[in-house]
Amino acid sequence: MPRAVHAPAYRRIRDELLDLIRCGTYRPYGRLPSEMELVRRFGVSRVTVRQALKALRKDGVVQSLQGKGSFVCMPKVVHGTPALLGFHETMEGRGYATGSTVLSVRERAACHEVAQALELKRKASVLEVRRLRCVNDEPVSLDVSHFPIDVGARLAREDLAGDIFPLLERRCGLPLGRADVSIEAVACDAANAAVLHLQPGEPVLHVRRLTWSASGRPVDYEHLYCRGDAWQYRVQLNRRRM
Repeated sequence: MPRAVHAPAYRRIRDELLDLIRCGTYRPYGRLPSEMELVRRFGVSRVTVRQALKALRKDGVVQSLQGKGSFVCMPKVVHGTPALLGFHETMEGRGYATGSTVLSVRERAACHEVAQALELKRKASVLEVRRLRCVNDEPVSLDVSHFPIDVGARLAREDLAGDIFPLLERRCGLPLGRADVSIEAVACDAANAAVLHLQPGEPVLHVRRLTWSASGRPVDYEHLYCRGDAWQYRVQLNRRRM
């Protein structure tokens, strides 16, 4: 990224370290070079290096452990903007390398919950897509999406490793309108833990998201299992004046 010519030295060091973290040179939970190594690398004082590390800690990018050094935090997928965005749209806008692995694509009979959400008859056919989402090659969420079969049949011909929202709009002709989201903290079961590189019982955020087309049709019902150390939802609340 462009550097301000007259930016303070600590800020230039912070920005360079941030770039190295975002491109994967320093990976989540990995240790940064020591303060003295950074002093030699950048040719600055130890005070300046400490200012740079303090700025990274303030931004939640690293954490420092006394006597052990500074370590890279898992980058958090932050949701909370009013816009309805997909995973890649959200994270790539923040400069992180993202990836998705399609684990399975299958037609199945809708269970009661899925049928009710998509306003289908029980056991109606739906397309189920399971995907693992990664940031800098680290798994951050397991997404299980369900689509009415007429929509799913069109999606099944596409590359589902990217964001599905643009596919729904551009390839399926379904402009999206809104999404209803519910979030709860749950203990990760053994099957999901193996995929997310967690221990069974570790906390995850279980997100249910129902996305509606602009015309008012429910077209995508998702279960997202998000690592608790890698996902953050932000909400702005305004007090109504009586």
